[in-house]
Amino acid sequence: MSSAFLTDRYELTMLAASLRDGTASRPSVFELFSRRLSGGRRFGVVAGTGRLLALLRDFRFGEEELRFLRDEAVVDAEALRYLEHYRFTGSIRGYREGELYFPGSPILTVEGSFADAVVLETLALSVLNHDSAVATAASRMSIAAGERPLAEMGSRRAAEQSAVAAARAAYIAGFSATSNLEAGRLWGIPTMGTAAHSWTLLHDSEEEAFRAQVDSLGIDTTLLVDTYDIRRGVETAIRVAGTGLGGVRLDSGDLPIVAAEVREQLDELGATSTKITVTSDLDEYAIAALAASPVDAYGVGTSVVTGSGYPTAGMVYKLVARQDATGSWVAVAKASAEKVSKGGRKAAFRTLANGTAIAETISVADGFEQVDDGAAHPDARALQVVLVDHGEIDGSHEGHAGTLAAREHHLQVREELPVRALALSKSDPAIPTVFIDVD
Repeated sequence: MSSAFLTDRYELTMLAASLRDGTASRPSVFELFSRRLSGGRRFGVVAGTGRLLALLRDFRFGEEELRFLRDEAVVDAEALRYLEHYRFTGSIRGYREGELYFPGSPILTVEGSFADAVVLETLALSVLNHDSAVATAASRMSIAAGERPLAEMGSRRAAEQSAVAAARAAYIAGFSATSNLEAGRLWGIPTMGTAAHSWTLLHDSEEEAFRAQVDSLGIDTTLLVDTYDIRRGVETAIRVAGTGLGGVRLDSGDLPIVAAEVREQLDELGATSTKITVTSDLDEYAIAALAASPVDAYGVGTSVVTGSGYPTAGMVYKLVARQDATGSWVAVAKASAEKVSKGGRKAAFRTLANGTAIAETISVADGFEQVDDGAAHPDARALQVVLVDHGEIDGSHEGHAGTLAAREHHLQVREELPVRALALSKSDPAIPTVFIDVD
């Protein structure tokens, strides 16, 4: 299935006009970045890169797409001929998936002809804005949870394909499992799930429901004990499954108080190894409030798949450098109030002191020849990798392996954050972004 129509009309009308006036082939550099961090958060998490590369493979204009463009008079005949043979032949560098980003970070740099790169704007933004928003929220929840595992269970709170993407982004940012089977199939994410309240309501008694579930799934299962009376539900669960019951789940009530009462009851019944999982509209603040409670695991739905109140990362895609009519490189930038961008091709580094991040250092050059190779930054880590080289996509970022690599990278680089970055309150970015012009 082609991904070429996951776009906005004006990208193709610009393409058509550039073919007409001769600027379509002009070498250009586009950059995807965020001017600020959503919600006063202290860092952002890059997610969606692997999905974007997979979609780029299918960015083709077939007969159906071309017929629609022709019938709707979206572009002229010359543009149709160009799009019939379109393949992205440029190059893309970017932050590794799972990497942290800050205001001004050049998350993606797309290089090629104007025609090559301009048509990728909406696709790149729709993927990275959504997935990075989810991953940023998920990372904050993971930090708040500490060593306790988190399961993503928000599919019913998102559009069907967004739900699958959100499960992947949450896993990259520290969640350990998902309820979404398609995410498990596509990317190898561990899946989880047992029964909802409807299972208990289906049976003539709570005890019958618990016995049927244990018969089907074994005593390692987790029983949902709050359909009726929680204390009675816990007692019934242990009577049915024995003291080796895997876990109980709480989905209602004042969770810190209820969790403490349930832990005490389980211990009194001899079920000292039975774990407590809590759900019920959790976000990073609720998880942090449960830090001192006897909770073993969390299940998070709505908040994680909607970015915990900030469903987009606010990234933009801008032309930052191009060749002029003489073949010379010039930096270009938008100067509108509140939406200023910085022109020039960027090289990005995370400056560290004793292993802790202290700055996002970004070197800026007008063209290609002067780009910073990092030699001048011995205390910094280079942030950009080659994702596409003259049309050849690096497949290591896709599929099961790419998703796992992104998760491992995120958990590693998160250790570089200064302590102040771990707070949940609104504040300035955890580290400053420093721009350095390359002569």
